[in-house]
Amino acid sequence: MRPNRKLCSLEQLLALRREARQAGLTVVHCHGCFDLVHPGHIHHLEFARSLGDRLVVSVSADTQINKGVNRPLIPDELRAASLAALECVDWVHIDDHPTAVELLEALRPDIYVKGREYERNNDPRFLAERDTVLRHGGRVIFSGGEVVYSSTALIASLEDTDFSHREKIHRYRQRHGLTAASLGQLVRGFAGRRVLVIGDYLLERYHLCDAHGLAGDAPALSLRLLRQRDFDGGAAMVALHAAALGAATTLFAALGDDETSRQVPLRLAAAGVAVCASAHRRRTACRHRYVVDRARVLEVDEGSSAPVDVAEQQRLAGQILDAAAGASAAVFVDLGHGTITPGLLERLMPQLRQRVPVVCASIAASTANLAAMRGADILCGTERQLRQAMQDAVSALPSAAWNLLKLADARSAIVSLGRQGVLALDRKVTAVQQQRGQHVRTEYLPPLTSTAADPCGLEYAMLATAAICRCAGGSLEAATYLGALAANATAQPLGSRPISAEALLASVTRDPTPCVVRLAS
Repeated sequence: MRPNRKLCSLEQLLALRREARQAGLTVVHCHGCFDLVHPGHIHHLEFARSLGDRLVVSVSADTQINKGVNRPLIPDELRAASLAALECVDWVHIDDHPTAVELLEALRPDIYVKGREYERNNDPRFLAERDTVLRHGGRVIFSGGEVVYSSTALIASLEDTDFSHREKIHRYRQRHGLTAASLGQLVRGFAGRRVLVIGDYLLERYHLCDAHGLAGDAPALSLRLLRQRDFDGGAAMVALHAAALGAATTLFAALGDDETSRQVPLRLAAAGVAVCASAHRRRTACRHRYVVDRARVLEVDEGSSAPVDVAEQQRLAGQILDAAAGASAAVFVDLGHGTITPGLLERLMPQLRQRVPVVCASIAASTANLAAMRGADILCGTERQLRQAMQDAVSALPSAAWNLLKLADARSAIVSLGRQGVLALDRKVTAVQQQRGQHVRTEYLPPLTSTAADPCGLEYAMLATAAICRCAGGSLEAATYLGALAANATAQPLGSRPISAEALLASVTRDPTPCVVRLAS
């Protein structure tokens, strides 16, 4: 039988099973991830085939594999096709369930074969599979073999994952219909969108230094200052990104009563950002980064939190609500410096949600402010920011993100995993996922580049791009992809720069996957 004819939907598989039962044939079933088919798998499958007349192999779907950020290495369609090419395999099915229990309940094989390592395994998932087979009169047999191979161990030994990443990126775009034409149409739709950015201004000052070694009188690093460079950060950088992408942008921020702060509105106005500022701080909040050979060795924050008073909250809320009429999106950037407070959000959010179709926020906020920011469409930030906000360093990331979405009553989140890529989480799940007890749908996007760059501030580009993409009609998956592209394009050895719509358009037309992968798939 040709390999592609061995690939079966559930309906086809059950029909073949009925025919085999009527013919008196013994059906053997194997189930697993089969991420990297190795000699251990082949020995296991050949042993299983020798026990009966037909061998069914079910493969866990990509969405059901939780063996790490980069797993599965091979997409489910290719894993199924590889197994179908084996002579000992008769039928192959991609199973979209966490375990094989549902499939075993429907298929009712005569024999279910697992590896010898499961013989004394008390994993409740396997025990449920075993009980299902036995309840329907089947047998569970464990395959032998002295040599034990592991796909996980083999994959961990591979140093270069760029090939796998490019394939996964291509399939991400293919799965969600993110063609160059559709993405280009979205980006061109950014122009003219009105975006309000509310939050803390931060001056990011880079001190470029030369390292002398340790100080002579103490165990301290000795640096010699060469020069320094300043960048607008926080809410200002989000506003600069939005303006560069074509949006009509207004920034609402609290600045200091000093010369540095007085230059900010002039500098941002030149970049197309209107500024509504209050000077309730004594000095500009500044983050000093000390850099040696492009590596950050120290960060020092200058300026403490200065929450706006009640009168200023009322004035700021009135300004934002007046500007919200006709706005496409509102973006909150809370760095804990005091511009955004629970009192401001209580005054603002009920009316703002009625006037602005898309509300997004940075995850780098206090728990109290996240709880007061009810109903945001997207929360965006890094995994570290999420765990700090939730004070949760041990839970699985989807679990921690689900708790964040519940706390803020938010619809979705985009979480940067640094060099490991991006994870999108959506509370909109299918009926089948609800029946399985899944509260959040996850979608993983591998890193778009392995080029080293300064990661500071990349979430600003992602937040701005994702917000405008959503108000332009893009899906969460499109917002995640374009946000990751923007973050990648703005990265440079030092600081970040706003990305233009033209640069983003040029990025979406590049196919991340080489032709050899296209031929393989």
